Amino acid sequence: MGRIRILPDQVANKIAAGEVVERPASVVKELLENSLDAGATRLRVEVESGGRRLIRIADDGCGMLRDDALLAFERHATSKLRDVKDLLSIATLGFRGEALPSIASVSRLLLETRAAEETTGTAIEIAGGKMLRCEEAALAGGTTITVRDLFYNVPARRKFLRTEPTELAHIASLVTHYSLAHPEKTFQLSSGSGELLHVTPVATMKERVYQVFGSQVLEELVEIGVRERELFLPPPSVPPSEAIAEYRREPGPDDDPPARTFRLSGFFSRPQVQKGNRNSIYIFVNGRLIRDRLLLHALSSAYHNLMPPAAYPFALLFLECDPEEVDVNVHPSKTEVRFRHGSFIHDFVRDTIRERLMESRPAPAFSPAAPPRSSPVAQPAARLPYSEFSQMIENEPPAAASFADAAPPQAVADAGAALPEFALRPSAGPAQRLDFSAPPIEVAPGPAPSGKLSRHLDMHGEFPPEAIPPPEMSLSVLSDLRPLGQIHESFIIAAGRDGLWIIDQHVAHERILFEQVMKQRSSGRVEMQRLLMPLVIQLTAEQQIDYARIADELHATGFETEPFGRRTIAVKAAPAAVGAADLEKILFEILEIAEGELRGASLDDLRRGICASLACRAAIKINTRLDAAKMEWLLRALAATDCPMSCPHGRPIALHYSTREILKAFHRM
Repeated sequence: MGRIRILPDQVANKIAAGEVVERPASVVKELLENSLDAGATRLRVEVESGGRRLIRIADDGCGMLRDDALLAFERHATSKLRDVKDLLSIATLGFRGEALPSIASVSRLLLETRAAEETTGTAIEIAGGKMLRCEEAALAGGTTITVRDLFYNVPARRKFLRTEPTELAHIASLVTHYSLAHPEKTFQLSSGSGELLHVTPVATMKERVYQVFGSQVLEELVEIGVRERELFLPPPSVPPSEAIAEYRREPGPDDDPPARTFRLSGFFSRPQVQKGNRNSIYIFVNGRLIRDRLLLHALSSAYHNLMPPAAYPFALLFLECDPEEVDVNVHPSKTEVRFRHGSFIHDFVRDTIRERLMESRPAPAFSPAAPPRSSPVAQPAARLPYSEFSQMIENEPPAAASFADAAPPQAVADAGAALPEFALRPSAGPAQRLDFSAPPIEVAPGPAPSGKLSRHLDMHGEFPPEAIPPPEMSLSVLSDLRPLGQIHESFIIAAGRDGLWIIDQHVAHERILFEQVMKQRSSGRVEMQRLLMPLVIQLTAEQQIDYARIADELHATGFETEPFGRRTIAVKAAPAAVGAADLEKILFEILEIAEGELRGASLDDLRRGICASLACRAAIKINTRLDAAKMEWLLRALAATDCPMSCPHGRPIALHYSTREILKAFHRM
């Protein structure tokens, strides 16, 4: 007798259950997707003991006929595929026909369903893959599936489940995901006697975000709107090496109609909202919840130089494309996908989010109260790669270095505002004190003039809400700020139309220099300074390899280097913004960047890392006294940058304390 045998259906179903049913949340996912495919508008989920004891999902979808209900528990029985060609353009959430038989083989399952064409429904009970009964029942339209005692006949799998709160958290996260993807539907989740989620149909995605997360989270998000990009496929005559550039280009008048159109919508957080993991990233492709490395990398690339490497944003992204452009049949749980034109989609997502960030220039709010621990966008303390302001020392004397040492006059001129000679030297007088003098608040019975706050005093001296200007949500107002002074010669205090601003002078100048160096590099006009004597630097074997890889990039950034013996290089010239004392340090920093970036990132990321290191070393240092002219120039130059939100390493540059927050703190409203 041969050794190879065909497994019984009961064993095969349990094997399939090991792939499809990982935990109670997997059951909820499969059944929710079936309900959505059935056109349900109301979905109710009930669980007990984290889903171990009970999972019940009821919907008002199309329901099933009696014969279809019996056939649904056969392996690979599905209404969503007809032939192999359908696998190339799957438009439904489910399609394999494995979920129901797999779940029924490891639980006690009760199916209650009725189609609109029938007057009575069907109730089917299965335990451990064996049918116990099938009978008619008086049921409302739709389907209700009750799953009890999950993994009761597979004790080994049951032992691997986590605690009840952990399993319940996975279920809650999943239902929340799908409620966000379908704002036109009702979702209800309850555990025991408590209701965890109940959202009703709304007209816009913004309203659904408010329902799920609340107003505090919504204020921290930037809406994408609906952005589209068309894919023009290259003709067969285009070589493969040029195909990517061909479909990235702008269409011409002689081009054929676009082959595909991609749409991206949703929300993403300001760079100052930083999470310690990816759990707050929600990505949907054609309404399907996925965890795709390509899109996660595109999202991280959009925040490159705007957020620390170890931090993650809050994002809710919806990508829509032709079903033929995405293959969802690559993972048992259908959470991973494969794109036909992955590079195009990666660049589309990255560019859209980065362009929207530059358009909105979201201003970080400064609140005296810490955010609640339960907030989905609470900002944990992220470890940043470099911090010059590690300790506040009030009595430390100001640095002796001048503004001119930090940034040469040519760099200042290129930034758009050359300072007079007297402004390039710190004043020799006493330290500047905070000057909070301001024009008096106008008291007027009518509407307030532009830019002024009208104060209508009642007997308690309170400001009526209509007299308070709306908060400034964009950093475009930086050019209108009036500097008042410094804190510890490190932070600039400025007054605006709506409240106070605190600007970190080091990272503000770092952002200015970073964009200046990037523009000079792209135009091939990097300012260099030749050294009187070449600087000889000894490298390790690993650094020697990394240096050989990035030698051309170093030259394009302003370094003139050449090998000088075994594991030694000679530096003959350097960027004009880099001081001689920092030259060796910055070269080793760049080699450290190359060590990490060349293994897991693109050349563009490496280029940005090099420019960020140059800007950081050349920027104004902390504990540096600035006079009014320097502070005004710094604010104007910062306002002219593309991304004034964060420094190249991800630190926030400016914090806003609005008039409304000030009045609340003083109990004036």
